[in-house]
Amino acid sequence: MIYRLLGRTKLNVSLLSYGCGGARKMGISLGFSLQKQQELINRCIDLGINFFDTSPDYGSEESLGKCLNQFSRDSYYLSTKWNPKTSDSKIKSPLDLEKSVEKSLLQLKTNYIDVMLFHGITMDIYNHCIEKYYSTMQKLQRDGKIRFIGLSEKIREDPKHLTPLHALRTHPELWDVCMLKYGILNQYAANETLNLALKYDVGIMNMAAVRVKLPDPKILETTISEWKNEGVIPASSLPDNEPLNWLIHDDVDSVVSAGYKFAADHPAISTVLTGTANIKHLNQNAKALENPKLPVKDKKQLISIFSHIPEHQ
Repeated sequence: MIYRLLGRTKLNVSLLSYGCGGARKMGISLGFSLQKQQELINRCIDLGINFFDTSPDYGSEESLGKCLNQFSRDSYYLSTKWNPKTSDSKIKSPLDLEKSVEKSLLQLKTNYIDVMLFHGITMDIYNHCIEKYYSTMQKLQRDGKIRFIGLSEKIREDPKHLTPLHALRTHPELWDVCMLKYGILNQYAANETLNLALKYDVGIMNMAAVRVKLPDPKILETTISEWKNEGVIPASSLPDNEPLNWLIHDDVDSVVSAGYKFAADHPAISTVLTGTANIKHLNQNAKALENPKLPVKDKKQLISIFSHIPEHQ
């Protein structure tokens, strides 16, 4: 496993990290028993994965805490989150943040959280987070309950990454870590956001870089066809059938493998999250990042085709 520094936190995190959200939620959405969840986390550890991301909103904190409890706390890093809005979009109080962190500590069976993120922040609430909640985050930091502070974007509502871009333009000193999406079909962050992260040494957690379209040949073909028909990409840029299979050669054994390599092949990216509950797929994803680069020619072609597209999936 390759390890990279998570920006100025200096946490030496695995290039492949494990996300306990998404569709699978550590297997919870598939009805996994705790034993099966334990097997999944054990394999993560065996592969050298040392960074685990969760959230109260995922419903996976308790399971993750139980599964990691058998391992030394200094052998892994934890990231969790707090959503400043309720499910019906009402604004929470700073006290809610403190209570949420206390509950996360109990669920995760730990005395401290390495990275605490504001969850799914959009521009309409960004200033509120700084004015009303940031001092509470700092108090939790002083109390030793959290180590570093960051934010995650809400990619469906913000495919151009306007919130993390604004955060890094205006208050880079406040954010140790940022979670956003960057991948073959989601390159927009490379236009400015990732460069600012490099400039200010902000660690980037790359979420959902290989989800929905790349793993599903039919959805991928349909998407590429639609983009051609809408003039988003040139009709001659890619084959109609199996449009990205030309990436499969040498140590790239699938489109998904290409996706993970591309997602890691930017100097601002500290770690790429995988959320699979399939151990075979987990092994394949880890193998892809043994060499986290695509051939230069292939990478340049992908950038020339897709870099202008703000895509949320």
